[in-house]
This record gives sequence, structure tokens and C-alpha cells, in this order.
Amino acid sequence: METFWIKAAQLVLALAILIIIHEFGHFLFARLFGIRVEKFYIFFDPWKEIFKWKPGKYIGFFGKQKDISKEPVCIECEKRQCSVEGKPKKSKFWSDTEYGIGWIPLGGYCKISGMIDESMDTEQMKQPAQPYEFRSKPAWQRLLVMIAGVLFNFLLAILIYAGIVYATGEKYVSLTDARMGLEFSQAAQNAGFRNGDIPIEADGDPLDNLPSEDRLKMLQSKEVTVLRDGKLVKIPIPENFIFDLDKEMKSENATINFFTYRIPTRITQVMAGEGAAHAGVKEGDEVIAINGNSTPALTDFLAALQGHDNETIDLTLARKVSELQTDTITLPVTLSDNSKMGVGLEIDPSAFFSVKEKKYNIFTSVPRGIEMGVDRLTSYAKSMKLVFTKEGAKSVGGFGAIGSIFPESWDWIAFWNIAAFLSVALAFMNILPIPALDGGHVLFLLYEVIFRRKPSDKFMEYAQMTGMVLLIALLIYANGMDIVRFFFK
Repeated sequence: METFWIKAAQLVLALAILIIIHEFGHFLFARLFGIRVEKFYIFFDPWKEIFKWKPGKYIGFFGKQKDISKEPVCIECEKRQCSVEGKPKKSKFWSDTEYGIGWIPLGGYCKISGMIDESMDTEQMKQPAQPYEFRSKPAWQRLLVMIAGVLFNFLLAILIYAGIVYATGEKYVSLTDARMGLEFSQAAQNAGFRNGDIPIEADGDPLDNLPSEDRLKMLQSKEVTVLRDGKLVKIPIPENFIFDLDKEMKSENATINFFTYRIPTRITQVMAGEGAAHAGVKEGDEVIAINGNSTPALTDFLAALQGHDNETIDLTLARKVSELQTDTITLPVTLSDNSKMGVGLEIDPSAFFSVKEKKYNIFTSVPRGIEMGVDRLTSYAKSMKLVFTKEGAKSVGGFGAIGSIFPESWDWIAFWNIAAFLSVALAFMNILPIPALDGGHVLFLLYEVIFRRKPSDKFMEYAQMTGMVLLIALLIYANGMDIVRFFFK
């Protein structure tokens, strides 16, 4: 139970940080353009809020607040607590907004005056437009307000990644230390590379840096020298090789970007109730064969599993029983209808090979943070296509699935790594052109810019409601899948 609360605390803290940064992006740009922000809330607050505060006006818990019924009314906006002796005061950057914490940790919101959003304040939209409202501002200002949340989430991810590499450096396995060699994409194999090759040099320069740097050096070289079966082999790099790889990565079947490490198959997690657990597979076991056929690498193992839906296979494992003894055992494992056995697998090469470390200073950490942020965003965007497959739909998860990726004990580096990834994911999801998301508002603003006319308020209301229904349905489905997996695993 303690593990559950540790994971839950990390999840809530991460969501709170990401929501604050996202909504602050909207808030900042709105106020820079003189747009009034009526509310700034972490988490949702239907009916009642846990806490609310308006600078210089009131502070309250669970809906309690100061009685302002006898205070003067501002002649500018006709609201109480907004005047001094009946004279309208100048709008302040912070103090015109109510800040609060809701009780449903599913998101947050920034209620911007004169805008159709999740608050569905249609009564306000029936009144004449005011100079301080969102709808009164030029399209380019409104566009910046809407993309600011996504932008701030992405910048937060870059800042976190830069901070992590500045504080801890990077531990990595150089290409020359990968004893099992590399696994290459089909385009790389067409150019002359073979699975198991160990790259040694690019145009005579040794390859011994970060994998990302060596990858670029190989792509820009004319000749790469690899170690293959104990012999040095020179591979001429085709002139259009980088374009071939780019074309390959844009295809639906791409799984490897140029190359990846060739590593053993080590079990890191055994899921209760699945075939592996019933058979007696344990964490730390390494798979060496399936049905008597050798599977020396993880890719070999994954390929050998395919086509055995609902079948029982003979899984040969190497199990370490002491520091000096490793036993070889074979277990009958029944697979599911998608050839899965219910295990987690180690994918970090540093768990198998010697590790090097690179340190960063304040100047080099920022470019690395940008590179990591762009890489995570690209990878996440590419993986989204899997959601629309049958297996992808089954694997969709909600807050339970997100919470499960946090470590069982508090680890700040792991926490910030996960928070940065979630910030990238939040940025990507919010920019999707779906009504009720930032991307939906951006889509309608682009329509206005192109065709020089706004969609009607009634259309925007219906679009917002449609988007909210879709998002609620997705939320119910995703969290429902968590429940199904919990009770029927």
C-alpha cells in the first residue's frame, strides 16, 4: 500500500507542475495583451473548490470567502471589489484573477474573459464585447495565447532535460563497447550494414562518443569501418543514404532509426495472472531460445514470438542462482491471443555493457536539452499511430497506467525524467486539432486568418461541447481499461 501512495504522490505532483506551467503560458500571454483572466485553477472544481484566493480581496477554503456584498461596484466592469470610491482602477497583472485548487485532479484551466472554453460561459458571450476580452483582440494575439500553453510545456521539458544532464551528466554505451553489435534498419542493411556489426571508424575517425554524435558522424561520412565476425569491413556510404533513412522512418513499418543496440533478452517484470507467471518465469531470467531455436538478442526473441497466438511454447532461460552459477531451464509458457506472455523487458544497453559518462556545463546542457526534447516529441508523435491499431487500442491507459511508470521509491532524477516526458506528451496531445483542446482553438483561428471571418459563436459552442464529449469518452475508456487490467489481468 505504501508503494501505491508513493506512486500516487509522484503522479499528482507531476500533473500539478505540468498544469501550472501549461496554464501559466496562457495566463502570461493573455495578460501581456491586456486580456482579463478571470480564473486560474489547478485541477477541476465543479460545485466547490478546495481553496481559492484573489489577491487583496479574499481567501477561502471549501467555498468560504469574505462577504463583499456591501463593497462598491466598479463603474467600468460592474463587478464588486474592483473600485476605489466608485472610480475604476487600472487592471493589475495578477490581482484581477481568482486562483484556486479544485478537487478533481484530471487537469486544470485558465478562464479567459470573452472566450468559449471548458467553462461554457455562454452568458458572457451574449454581452457586448469589451476591450479587455479575448474576442476583441487581433487574431495573431489570440493565436499566441492559445499556443502558449503547448509552448511552455515543451520549454519545460527542455529545461528539465537540460537540468538533468547538467546535474548528472549522461551515462552511455559507446558503439565500440556494444559486444553484441548493433541491429540495423532495412535501409541500413541495403547500404551494406549487417546485424551484429560493430562500427569502429567513420572516414578514419574513431567512433567513441555519445551514440547520437556517432550516428551523425556515420551519416556524414563517405566510409564506415565495422568489425564483423572478427574482421574489419569497410562500408561505402551511399550519397543519398540519409534521405533513404528519412524516407524509411516516415513509413508505417519503421521500427529502427538507422540502428539500435543488440542486447540480450532479460526479464525485468512478470505480470501476475499471465502466461509467464503461471509457468514460473522470474525477474532476472534471460531468454536464450524459443522452441529450441536460439534467440541471442531481444529482436530475435520478439520475432520468434510472432505467429504463436494462444499456443504453448518451450521457453529456454538462463537463470542466475548464485554469483558463480547459472542454470539453464526450459519452461512451457502459454501465450495470449496476441503472442504475449506478460513480461517486462530490459531495453537499456547500460544494463549489459560497459558504461561511459559525459559531463555538461551550463552552456552545453541547453543544446542537449533541446535535442532530447525534440527527440522525445518526435518519438511520441510517431508512436501515436499505434493507438489506432487493434493492439494499440487495448494498451491505452489512464491515470493508473501513467502512475505505474513512476518508481516505487522516491527518486528525483527518475521523477523529473518522467515529468519531462509527460510534459512533451501533454504538449503534443494539446496541439491536436480537436475542439476543446488548444489545437482546436488554433485550428479555428487559422481558419479566421485564412478566410478573414470568424466561425459563429454558436458553431464554437457546439464544437466545444463535441470536443468535451470526445475527451470525456476517451478519459472514461482509458481509465476503464486500467480497471479492466487490474481486475482481469
